[in-house]
Amino acid sequence: MFNKYITICLLCIATACKTQNQVEGTTNDKMIATTPKADFTLAFGSCNKQNETNLLWDDILNTKPDVWVWGGDNIYADTDNMKRLHTMYAKQNAVEGYQKLKSEVPVIGTWDDHDYGLNDGGVDFDKKKESQQEFLDFMDVGKNDPRRTQEGVYAAHTYNTPKGSIKILVLDTRYFRTDLTIDTETKKRTIPNDYGVGTILGTTQWNWLTEELKNSTADFNILVSSIQILSNEHGFETWGNFPHEVDKLEKLIVDSKAKGVIVLSGDRHISEFSKTEIAGVDYPLVDFTSSGLTHTYTKFNGEPNPFRVGDVVFTKSFGLIKFNFKTKEAQMQMIGNNLKVMGELHQTY
Repeated sequence: MFNKYITICLLCIATACKTQNQVEGTTNDKMIATTPKADFTLAFGSCNKQNETNLLWDDILNTKPDVWVWGGDNIYADTDNMKRLHTMYAKQNAVEGYQKLKSEVPVIGTWDDHDYGLNDGGVDFDKKKESQQEFLDFMDVGKNDPRRTQEGVYAAHTYNTPKGSIKILVLDTRYFRTDLTIDTETKKRTIPNDYGVGTILGTTQWNWLTEELKNSTADFNILVSSIQILSNEHGFETWGNFPHEVDKLEKLIVDSKAKGVIVLSGDRHISEFSKTEIAGVDYPLVDFTSSGLTHTYTKFNGEPNPFRVGDVVFTKSFGLIKFNFKTKEAQMQMIGNNLKVMGELHQTY
């Protein structure tokens, strides 16, 4: 069991002793805590340009993760030319640091718009089937895997340990996502659709997600969404553009009685924690956004997020979650170069 008491005491000095379930760090707070290995460690990240140096691969490996999860925009392609897309994936696969990570750690994940092939792209992208095969090749998915014949890259991964289990449900927020409503009155790019109009996941994927959550016996259930689910006022892509889909997901979490649901998201070129209470669930829903790996929104000067916990981090970083099955605790951290902890949130489930 990792020594949460030492970690919390150190953070109390810098953060005026915030509560155990809500401990946030700020940029360059401290080096990563030198605690024993957790029962299960998950590392994830998004927004990775294959033509730019990623200084974080060695840091990711040094956290000794049990799995690496791509959160989308794993490369920047924005193309419907599959030969070009293949070449760009090959360039990322040739990166020495990433090769070393792949040789030692299982890699799973989803895509977002730039690796999908079209900025803000959705259901109408005419090369999505071909692009899916290139993505699956990049992810080393076997030729007989169901994802080779299904529409969309969504998948379930379960990790059983002697102490407990983690279920990671990788969502596809591109293949089925219908039209966005463009904002014509302000400087924001989009506004929410009329309630009930459109979908993010599509009928088939919603049915799959429903069955996976309702039948889950895992101690923690991780939803990987390439775009944010909770933050809904910034005017970029978010589940908040389809408010009925957010309501549907929250109802599913209640009805399924799934334990320890946590959202991982990316896309935004910033990192932040968002949190909300859901009536009928005895733990809060946390949306942990980690973005980006090679570039960030360095000119960030604020944006509304009614669910935000702590500060926004716009330094290159990746997300890390250490799980303790006995205490039902998830220690979430934003980690920068040289294992600097940029932000932190502890939650008990």
